[in-house]
Amino acid sequence: MTTTKLDLTGLKCPLPALKTRKALKALKPGDLLEVRCTDPLSVIDIPNLLRETGDRVEAIERGESQIVFLIRKADDLIEKANG
Repeated sequence: MTTTKLDLTGLKCPLPALKTRKALKALKPGDLLEVRCTDPLSVIDIPNLLRETGDRVEAIERGESQIVFLIRKADDLIEKANG
Protein backbone atom coordinates (compact mmCIF):
# COMPACT_ATOMS: atom_id res chain seq x y z
CA MET A 1 0.00 0.00 0.00
CA THR A 2 1.32 3.41 -0.96
CA THR A 3 0.26 7.02 -0.39
CA THR A 4 0.30 9.37 -3.36
CA LYS A 5 0.16 13.13 -2.81
CA LEU A 6 -1.68 15.37 -5.24
CA ASP A 7 -1.31 19.15 -4.88
CA LEU A 8 -4.25 20.86 -6.58
CA THR A 9 -3.93 24.19 -4.80
CA GLY A 10 -4.95 27.12 -6.96
CA LEU A 11 -7.12 25.05 -9.32
CA LYS A 12 -10.80 25.87 -9.70
CA CYS A 13 -13.83 23.65 -10.31
CA PRO A 14 -14.01 21.23 -12.11
CA LEU A 15 -10.23 20.62 -12.28
CA PRO A 16 -9.73 19.26 -8.73
CA ALA A 17 -12.37 16.54 -9.26
CA LEU A 18 -11.11 15.70 -12.76
CA LYS A 19 -7.49 15.43 -11.67
CA THR A 20 -8.50 13.38 -8.61
CA ARG A 21 -10.39 10.94 -10.87
CA LYS A 22 -7.35 10.57 -13.13
CA ALA A 23 -5.01 10.00 -10.17
CA LEU A 24 -7.32 7.36 -8.66
CA LYS A 25 -7.30 5.36 -11.90
CA ALA A 26 -3.53 4.93 -11.58
CA LEU A 27 -3.70 3.55 -8.01
CA LYS A 28 -3.98 -0.04 -6.81
CA PRO A 29 -6.80 -1.14 -4.47
CA GLY A 30 -6.04 -0.13 -0.89
CA ASP A 31 -3.66 2.66 -1.88
CA LEU A 32 -4.16 6.13 -0.41
CA LEU A 33 -4.41 9.43 -2.25
CA GLU A 34 -3.84 12.67 -0.36
CA VAL A 35 -5.45 15.54 -2.26
CA ARG A 36 -4.72 19.14 -1.27
CA CYS A 37 -7.18 21.76 -2.64
CA THR A 38 -7.99 25.43 -2.20
CA ASP A 39 -11.26 25.48 -4.18
CA PRO A 40 -14.17 25.62 -1.69
CA LEU A 41 -16.36 23.63 -4.13
CA SER A 42 -14.05 20.63 -3.80
CA VAL A 43 -15.83 19.71 -0.54
CA ILE A 44 -18.89 19.00 -2.72
CA ASP A 45 -17.25 17.81 -5.94
CA ILE A 46 -14.76 15.28 -4.58
CA PRO A 47 -17.24 13.40 -2.33
CA ASN A 48 -19.67 13.29 -5.29
CA LEU A 49 -16.90 11.85 -7.47
CA LEU A 50 -16.17 9.19 -4.85
CA ARG A 51 -19.83 8.16 -4.76
CA GLU A 52 -19.47 7.43 -8.48
CA THR A 53 -16.14 5.58 -8.26
CA GLY A 54 -16.78 3.62 -5.06
CA ASP A 55 -13.58 4.93 -3.45
CA ARG A 56 -13.90 6.37 0.06
CA VAL A 57 -12.78 9.36 2.07
CA GLU A 58 -10.73 8.31 5.09
CA ALA A 59 -10.35 11.87 6.42
CA ILE A 60 -10.98 15.50 5.53
CA GLU A 61 -8.99 18.34 7.09
CA ARG A 62 -10.22 21.88 6.57
CA GLY A 63 -7.86 24.74 7.21
CA GLU A 64 -8.40 28.44 6.66
CA SER A 65 -7.12 28.35 3.10
CA GLN A 66 -7.07 24.70 2.06
CA ILE A 67 -8.82 21.35 2.28
CA VAL A 68 -6.98 18.03 2.45
CA PHE A 69 -8.73 14.78 1.51
CA LEU A 70 -7.30 11.36 2.34
CA ILE A 71 -8.92 8.88 -0.07
CA ARG A 72 -8.61 5.09 -0.11
CA LYS A 73 -8.79 3.37 -3.51
CA ALA A 74 -11.56 0.76 -3.54
CA ASP A 75 -11.15 -2.87 -4.51
CA ASP A 76 -11.68 -3.54 -8.20
CA LEU A 77 -14.73 -5.72 -7.39
CA ILE A 78 -16.46 -2.75 -5.76
CA GLU A 79 -15.66 -0.51 -8.73
CA LYS A 80 -17.05 -3.06 -11.20
CA ALA A 81 -20.27 -3.37 -9.19
CA ASN A 82 -20.69 0.43 -9.21
CA GLY A 83 -19.39 0.94 -12.75
